[in-house]
Amino acid sequence: MNKCKWALASSSEEHYHDHEWGVPLHDDRQLFEFLVLEGAQAGLSWRTILNKREAYRRAFDRFDAEKIAAYGQDKLDALLADPGIVRNRLKIQAAVANARAFLAVRRAHGSFDAYIWGFVDGEPKQNAWRTHGQIPAFSAESAAMSRDLQKRGFKFVGKTICYAYMQAVGMVNDHTIDCFRHAQLATAEWT
Repeated sequence: MNKCKWALASSSEEHYHDHEWGVPLHDDRQLFEFLVLEGAQAGLSWRTILNKREAYRRAFDRFDAEKIAAYGQDKLDALLADPGIVRNRLKIQAAVANARAFLAVRRAHGSFDAYIWGFVDGEPKQNAWRTHGQIPAFSAESAAMSRDLQKRGFKFVGKTICYAYMQAVGMVNDHTIDCFRHAQLATAEWT
């Protein structure tokens, strides 16, 4: 069974590829989780974040945005001392700022899902890349998303991070066409 080449680097990446990457998500909590994790990944490998994912879920209250938005200095200090996550002050502060901005978007749009999927008109973009090297680092949609998120107070949401986010939550299907997941995701019915 053919797979995207990057998925073969580790068992955690292969499992993520086979079961999650590119599957359209519409649950606000999961969408927020990926926003925090993609920001945490900046400058690091995705494998590092995958290996720390359960620790992130524990440390960040299972990505409950209301709880995270209320974090005070004691909680921030505890996070900075937590060896299970990436202990970068700016990334931790960004997660709190992003929780507050996320809640504001949800109030304004009814759900974060309704807002974020608007960047692709509510439908996953189906790409047809032959090789991993053809996959872009960003797109016009991710650049627009980045600008709008930043305007709303989000941090660690540059156009490349936004494109990785779009890939993760299924807004784009960037499995290469020889990968078994490409056809599965291209023909699936998502609600």
